[in-house]
Amino acid sequence: MFHPAKIKRRSVLQGIAGAALALPPLEAMGSEVTDHLPKRFCAIYTANGMSLPKTGHGINQWSWFPTKEEAGSFVFGESTLPLKPFRKHLSFMGGLYHENGVKADPHTCSDMWLTGAPLHDSTRETYNTAGLDQVVAQHTKQHCRQPSLVLSIDAGVGFLSRTGTISYDLQGRPIPAENSPRRVFDRLFRVDQTSLKVQREKLRAKIKLVDAVLESSRKFNQQLGAADRRKMDQYLASLNEIESRLIASEKWIDIPVKDQDHSHLNLDVSKEDDPREYYRNMFDLISLAFDADITRSVAFMLNREDGMGISDTFPLKLGLSKTHHQLSHAGDKAGQLAFAKYDLFLSEQIAGFMNRLQQHKDVDGTLLDNTVLLYGSGASTTHWSRNLPTLVAGGSNMGLQHGQYWREGETRMANLHLSILRSMGIQVDSFADSTGVLENSIFSNA
Repeated sequence: MFHPAKIKRRSVLQGIAGAALALPPLEAMGSEVTDHLPKRFCAIYTANGMSLPKTGHGINQWSWFPTKEEAGSFVFGESTLPLKPFRKHLSFMGGLYHENGVKADPHTCSDMWLTGAPLHDSTRETYNTAGLDQVVAQHTKQHCRQPSLVLSIDAGVGFLSRTGTISYDLQGRPIPAENSPRRVFDRLFRVDQTSLKVQREKLRAKIKLVDAVLESSRKFNQQLGAADRRKMDQYLASLNEIESRLIASEKWIDIPVKDQDHSHLNLDVSKEDDPREYYRNMFDLISLAFDADITRSVAFMLNREDGMGISDTFPLKLGLSKTHHQLSHAGDKAGQLAFAKYDLFLSEQIAGFMNRLQQHKDVDGTLLDNTVLLYGSGASTTHWSRNLPTLVAGGSNMGLQHGQYWREGETRMANLHLSILRSMGIQVDSFADSTGVLENSIFSNA
């Protein structure tokens, strides 16, 4: 009989980083490479919605969504002002909602943000469905060393309806997120050029080990009840993720790493430290991973719903009066203004990330030109599941036409997801409960 205690997770996880990395596309490689430049996707999620102050408070200028126009263009509010230098590279998307979101527990909004799944339906065999980032990864993984990079303020998956990840695999299982800058760096960049043969042998041994664990777990799974099967399924998902990385590492192990400057990184910073420094390093790692073409799909959960995790205290660390979750429920003027000031802090982080993407040059333009960035939340204010705060940036080389505040009444979020896939050249017929691509929108190639 197989016993779960004998699954030695450390023996699977230990030492999997350290393989060489793929070179980015270079002009010297010829048109057959440069004509197919990397198309990347990055999803960035913030919990608890955004501040959309009540009109009677007289602070509409602090609304996350634009409330004014000048000369036919939207005016950035105070909480999004750091994004103003990127007007030509971003658009606000209004009126979006998940059809299933209005039926489900509002605390599950992060679970369905990238999936649109009917989480309210308890008769379903699986809790969730494939996330947008993993559909992208499925179509781009053959071109890069890591199929995807899943990050979160809290490592792991969390628990049902209070998850610590926004990424779900093709079977709808949560993918464990990483939150340590050093572990992320080791996974992506650490390489020992003098021991490639040893690394290859170790990787092959680890792949065999994962195969053995998976086979034993499948046999064990048949003897479990429903709750334990769900836990085991999540564990198997984490092993599948490790196995995918190991296989990718073996494929690319003989290809040298791109020469990059990593001196600005502070790999010892943690989520317990200054939030600005923590987020800066995590976004730096994403931009470096894109620059080296290590992965083309990233999901980053900046904070968790319902006051979960240390990120709930970040507003207090920044000098604001309440926690993130408390601010999201504020109805008074002072509380909604403080909430908006935390939105301002997050806008500063997104602007810094976009600036880094713009600084990295691709053969045709910049990383920002070749990356579709999706930033938003699964609720607007106080668990309201309509008019989801959503911003799309980058992707000009994929036909995205920015500088807009797009809104066409109530529109399914899944239609936005489908539009992103189509703009990346991923020709799927539908995504989740989509009814088609967005009409008259920023997506000219959808």
